[in-house]
Amino acid sequence: MPKKPLLEFTDKGIYCAAGKFYIDPWKPVDDAVITHAHADHAYWGNKHYLAHHHSREVLLYRLGEIQLQTVEYGEKVMKNGVEISLFPAGHVIGSAQIRVEYRGEVWVVSGDYKVEDDGISTPFEPVRCNHFISECTFGMPVYQWKPQVEIFNDMNNWWRSNAEHNLATVVVGYSLGKAQRILQNLDLSIGTVYTHGVIENTNEALRRNGIILNPTSRITPDTPKEEVRKGIIIAPPSSVGTPWMRKFSPYSFGYCSGWMAIRGAKRRRAADRGFVLSDHADWDGLVSAIDATGCDSVYLTHGYTATFTRYLNGIGFDAHEVHTLYGDDEGVGSVPEEEPEVHAVSHPALSKGEGSKKDNKGTSKVLSFGEDLGEAGGHLS
Repeated sequence: MPKKPLLEFTDKGIYCAAGKFYIDPWKPVDDAVITHAHADHAYWGNKHYLAHHHSREVLLYRLGEIQLQTVEYGEKVMKNGVEISLFPAGHVIGSAQIRVEYRGEVWVVSGDYKVEDDGISTPFEPVRCNHFISECTFGMPVYQWKPQVEIFNDMNNWWRSNAEHNLATVVVGYSLGKAQRILQNLDLSIGTVYTHGVIENTNEALRRNGIILNPTSRITPDTPKEEVRKGIIIAPPSSVGTPWMRKFSPYSFGYCSGWMAIRGAKRRRAADRGFVLSDHADWDGLVSAIDATGCDSVYLTHGYTATFTRYLNGIGFDAHEVHTLYGDDEGVGSVPEEEPEVHAVSHPALSKGEGSKKDNKGTSKVLSFGEDLGEAGGHLS
């Protein structure tokens, strides 16, 4: 009889039968270990939650009064003889990879991650393991991120030009992760940073957790429109096209997302500018992160799973596609309709072997829950 895997994919989420807990379950369970506080990974209704300390206040803000235990990176927790520890994922503040060890077998669940140090999230740290469960949101060679300093130089110049022409500047990014990354890299000599209420609520939660963020000013009905025009507004995706945004006219509107790398994405969002800024790993980042684990097998959970699985198998990995309910937190939707062609790519330095794959067929789409369930409709101040 084959050995039962330490982690299993079930209709409730990733399950550890030996430890009797789930990782990022999408249905209510007794014991949940959470990689990060985005809505498609941290659901309401679990009896007990375990997460990184920096996720504490955001989880309480989003989920209400929950039974929550928080730990630091590297701290070990035992559940029914199974050892659990969290390691930096670099995705957003408080994001973690979950390392699970039992009787010498090690699994790591990546959650969402990026390998570039953004200066605000704890940088991604590869974790050696036997089996690695990885996202692959941007698992296509076309997705190659520029260093963020180039993106923010462009953004600051755009803001400066708008201010000189008496245009309000609105930059859109999801409220946990992208908004703070933008905030920490703006040139504050240009003007004041104004925030939508949902983003400011998230900022306040992070500040309660001891995170030091640049100063911001919440937009209220009493905020003078002319003063806002001199600064920059950070807004969530749900504000696009709403009366809340239109009241700042005339304005220039920029959208921050990895999907902006695809032709037509900016047009579909009616944005004046598209900034290719993602909190997920790009193609090279995914391949290098997976290789650094030294894993015997890798399981790919969301994004271009089918294509990326075939590619990894072609260069010597034992890769498997799995279907979960983890969605898209980049704010545009699921995998774009305009799918890029996969050109032959080789990574000769990989320890798993050399090779290449070419595939331009359909993607594996997953249900997208969006990033913030509280952003749709309702009060937008």
